[in-house]
Amino acid sequence: MEGAKREARKQAKKAGGEIVATGVKKTRKVVKSAWQKYIGKKSNQIRVKSGKRKGMLDLAKMSRGYKRAHNAK
Repeated sequence: MEGAKREARKQAKKAGGEIVATGVKKTRKVVKSAWQKYIGKKSNQIRVKSGKRKGMLDLAKMSRGYKRAHNAK
C-alpha cells in the first residue's frame, strides 16, 4: 500500500513539475552591489562587543572600513 502511494506521488510531482516548468518566466539574477558583497563576507563583519547591541553588526565601523578599502585609489 505504501509503495503504491509513493509511486503515485512521484508521478503527480513529475507531471506538475513539467507543467510548471513550461509556464514559468525566467527572471534575471539580481546583481549585488559592492557594499552588499562587502558586508556579506564574514571576514569584514565587525560586531559590537558589549552593551545591549552585543553581537550585532557594527555598521558604522564596517562603513568606515569599506570606504577606506574601496575609495583609496
